[in-house]
Amino acid sequence: MAGIFSRLFKIGQAETHAAIDKLEDPIKLTEQGIKDLKKDLSESMKSLAEVKAIAIRLKKEAEDNRNRAADYERKAMLLLKKAQAGQLDMAEAERLAAEAVLKKEEYEKKALEAAKQYEEQQRMVEQLQSNINKLKSKIATYENELITLKARAKTASSIKKINKQMAKIDSSSTISMLEKMKAKVVEDESLATAYGEIASSEKSIDEEISSALTTTERVDVKDKLAELKAKLGITHSEQ
Repeated sequence: MAGIFSRLFKIGQAETHAAIDKLEDPIKLTEQGIKDLKKDLSESMKSLAEVKAIAIRLKKEAEDNRNRAADYERKAMLLLKKAQAGQLDMAEAERLAAEAVLKKEEYEKKALEAAKQYEEQQRMVEQLQSNINKLKSKIATYENELITLKARAKTASSIKKINKQMAKIDSSSTISMLEKMKAKVVEDESLATAYGEIASSEKSIDEEISSALTTTERVDVKDKLAELKAKLGITHSEQ
């Protein structure tokens, strides 16, 4: 029976050790994984800020180029109106208006190119934002799992401690100790009974001695009384 208890304790201890060993690595790996993900998140946030800055610049550049193209169109029309009103030579007005139209087309192309690049940057912004959201979700998930793993590890550690303490208890030695205690109690009980009998025996002897002495004293008294009566000449009939 003692051997069975010992084996059970050892089995429980081994299972707990195995459980803790299985938990320690995942905890470290999860902590490292979260650390790496947070680093990736930080880098992604930095990239997102940079891409957003480029997108903002391109959007402004496209708007500026559209405004400049519109301004050159307005100037070309003013030149032609002045020539029409006789305020400017028509040939000169047409030459300048043609240059203004060329500038208008140049800035329109620049505006279109900037707008195209802006749209590309916006797609990158959306993609980066999506990746960042996924990273945040993963980090939150792994942090929750880490809390669970740490709780399990703490529980396993407590079980390990208890099993370790129980495993130190030698069942065979405990049973042997109990048997010795039982034998000691029986021995003490026997001694108590023996001392009680001895005490009773000694008391009976004392009583017998006292009784014998009392009887002897009574005989002596009767003899002395008879002697006194004889001296006085008292006979039994006179009593």
